[in-house]
Amino acid sequence: MSKQQKIFIGLGVLLFACVIIWAVRTEPQAPERQSLETESKTMTYDDNTIKSEKNGKIVWELTSETMTMDVDTKDVEMENLTGKFYGDDGRVATLTAKHGAYKDGAKDITIDTDVSVTTTDGAALTCDKLTWNDTEGKLTADGSAYIKHEDMEARADKIESTNLFHHFKAIGHAHIVKGAGQGAEQK
Repeated sequence: MSKQQKIFIGLGVLLFACVIIWAVRTEPQAPERQSLETESKTMTYDDNTIKSEKNGKIVWELTSETMTMDVDTKDVEMENLTGKFYGDDGRVATLTAKHGAYKDGAKDITIDTDVSVTTTDGAALTCDKLTWNDTEGKLTADGSAYIKHEDMEARADKIESTNLFHHFKAIGHAHIVKGAGQGAEQK
């Protein structure tokens, strides 16, 4: 073997040893996982419906232009929605609103922004916010709540009902007019 070949072999062995030492002493950087773990995972649906059933009967159903669901909590945000609440007596309350939220853990609903409700027995209700408490089976109209049914009108800070506003409780600055449009007897 010539002197020049021995030098090339020596340089090759030295280069190989340097690569081995470099590989052992350096650690690759792990990808940044924290940002992925703290971001909530969501799914968005267009023209979708969610509903709740008890004892084989539909209690309510909500359809919206856009629904965004948190994958981990199953909570839902809704935009431009319509919905129906079904009473045990066969009456139905139909609603429209610009925004709503469903909390899966409690099965509660909050509907706000241009809330309007009509029932099959002729009641009409408007409010700033409508909430459904699943545990109590109660609808609550909050903020500038107004209801009109047959010859009665009521305004209050809050109106609560467990039977789709067939009977209700007016709370806070309540003003009820019986015989609205017929001489207006106040009560």
